[in-house]
Amino acid sequence: MSTRSLNWLKLTAVVAPTFVLALFFAGLLNFPRQSLAQERTARTPIVKVDAPRIPAARPLVDLSDAYAAVAEVVRPSVVYIQSDRPVDPREQSQIFGQLPPGFQIVPRGGRRGQSDQPQLEHGSGSGFIVSNDGYILTNNHVIEGASKVTVRLLNGREYNARIVGLDKDTDVGVLKIDATGLTPSALGSSEATRVGEWVLAIGNPLGEDLTFTVTQGIVSAKGRAKLELGDNDAGLVIRDYIQTDAVINRGNSGGPLVNARGEVIGINAAIASQTGYFTGYAFAVPIDLARKVMDQIVARGKVERAGMQIRVGDASREDADYLGLPSVSGVTIGDFTNGENSAAKRAGMQIGDVIVAIDDQPIKYTSQLQQTVGFRRPGETVKVEVYRKDGKHTFNVKLVNIDGATQLAESGTPAPAPKSDNAAGVSRTMLGIVTEPLTAATASEVGLPATMHGLLVRSVIDGTPAARTFCGADSDCGPPDVIVSVEGKPVKNEEELKAALSGAVRGVVTMEIASGTKDRKGTIRTQRVRLR
Repeated sequence: MSTRSLNWLKLTAVVAPTFVLALFFAGLLNFPRQSLAQERTARTPIVKVDAPRIPAARPLVDLSDAYAAVAEVVRPSVVYIQSDRPVDPREQSQIFGQLPPGFQIVPRGGRRGQSDQPQLEHGSGSGFIVSNDGYILTNNHVIEGASKVTVRLLNGREYNARIVGLDKDTDVGVLKIDATGLTPSALGSSEATRVGEWVLAIGNPLGEDLTFTVTQGIVSAKGRAKLELGDNDAGLVIRDYIQTDAVINRGNSGGPLVNARGEVIGINAAIASQTGYFTGYAFAVPIDLARKVMDQIVARGKVERAGMQIRVGDASREDADYLGLPSVSGVTIGDFTNGENSAAKRAGMQIGDVIVAIDDQPIKYTSQLQQTVGFRRPGETVKVEVYRKDGKHTFNVKLVNIDGATQLAESGTPAPAPKSDNAAGVSRTMLGIVTEPLTAATASEVGLPATMHGLLVRSVIDGTPAARTFCGADSDCGPPDVIVSVEGKPVKNEEELKAALSGAVRGVVTMEIASGTKDRKGTIRTQRVRLR
């Protein structure tokens, strides 16, 4: 046997007994017979835990299921709208510096400053299908001025859309696509909608990455008209928004506001925000109004409106007190837009009348009157109920075709002028203003005819009712006011003013107030003013 083989035998003789002894002692110490990996594999898998039974939560589950069901039904009728608008580069450069973060518009066909040729501005918004043959409702401001409009459905199909018609006065637009197999929305009634109802807003906020988003809220209020909602709202003649707290942002414009029955009750249109993003207050065009506009656009390609040729504003507390109205509601006639030929004036109505009903339908505010009358046919006759100083009167007014803006618009309210003067007189004591006789030179200086007579409002005293009514010459609120008449009596001095104020009814008087214009023709409004 070789030396090498002998050495292996010796090593085996030593190692073998050692290994046997090691196994013996391991058994005594109860070491694990399996590795950790083997033990894990052998354990019983984690058992799935069933959902807890919470009977009290059943209504919430049902409500959640209802929301999901409504969204599932309505979303296929919602569309994503993309539009291209030609924009002058000079105009575009001004816009870029005004947009909030995230809303900058990327011009197509090159960077800004490279060309003086018109470029395409790319925008997006929402809409919803209203017919099987492809009519779509959206906002005017989503598609106005667009040279190309593309519509994408929930299933990803895209179509070129044709603009059927637009109505800037109500911010309603109508598109048409050539498609089949569409899912039109059910249109509900905004008139029947109640404050507090649950609603869903569906649309495409903030661009392409968040398309067909669903948010939830309630109807917070109805009849919102006196709002400052930015450029999209500027110039609207008929404003009668539904307010909601459902989250709406840019891109939601044109999308549906849907009730719990899956019916569209409004077109999401605007938000009240200082940042450009949702802060809790969103607004929708009522579907009843939008449907009237849409029907005319589809039938005639334009909107034709009727009117009584009056300039109006919401009735004030002073109007209610002066006329003895049961509540502060109705619409006050401030002027006739066609002078002696005004349809309302020919029927016997007067400046200062408060309209409370049309064809026995109560009228509470200006936008309601505009909708009730504006979408009748010219030539129709309406029964108008008004209050005036001696009680209720009824007139039959034949409606005429009107152009819109100036003849439908609500009369403006002058800005307050919170300044005072150390002068005395009846105007200061009873009205809270300081006046002086209007001279020919002063009249021309403030933008009125030199032949006009009256009392110039020099200043207004803080904390008086007049601060909400008058603009004084010593203020920076605009052209100063001139009191022309009180209770139908011309006033040119303090004595005449004092005599006229004695005709106050329940502490309120009716005044004709003039304000200057650049052409020096001036404007006159009729307003009720509360005495101190």
